[in-house]
Amino acid sequence: MKLIPKDFVSTYLPYALETQAVTGISAAAILAQAALESGWAEHAVGNMFFGIKDTDKGKTGKGQLVVTTEYFSTADKGHLFPEVIRIEWNERRKKYKYVVKDWFRKYESPAGSFLDHSRFFLDNPRYKQAVANGSDPVRFFEEVAKAGYATAPDYAKVLIQLVRMIQKHMPSDLESVSTSGDEAFDLPAAEDLQDYLPSRD
Repeated sequence: MKLIPKDFVSTYLPYALETQAVTGISAAAILAQAALESGWAEHAVGNMFFGIKDTDKGKTGKGQLVVTTEYFSTADKGHLFPEVIRIEWNERRKKYKYVVKDWFRKYESPAGSFLDHSRFFLDNPRYKQAVANGSDPVRFFEEVAKAGYATAPDYAKVLIQLVRMIQKHMPSDLESVSTSGDEAFDLPAAEDLQDYLPSRD
């Protein structure tokens, strides 16, 4: 079920705070990433809020095949996925857009997803710089993007905008920010949103 930002923050803030306690990564940053990748919880297939790939490819029963979008500079990467739905040139991005099925992790509850999110960053050396900058959402997202977390070319920019929206709904003793009025915020266009979200068949 898709939640409005205020309800999303109030529902999932406890999980983000637990992750913040383990990793030092800002709860607002964690919520922004969860909101974008799950479409405000609407696309949290198998309680998967963070789009973490299942490296065991379903062999342990902790994975699920999910339709997703990836971008590459060449059209010869189909072998990387269990199923390729289509590959097409994206003129605007000057890259090939792959719509594929790939293995992602699944969880019994949101708590499992948020906990795995913290382990994912802590256990992967390529995210060392992101974790080191975890208390600063802007630097964190810049480092996550550099480390290759997602293939959407504007991943960091979108997350930085989204974290500002999330912060408006945070309790005042945490990370809330005061803003003048309801500042407009540009999410990806509807045609591009799939680049950021896992989706159902």
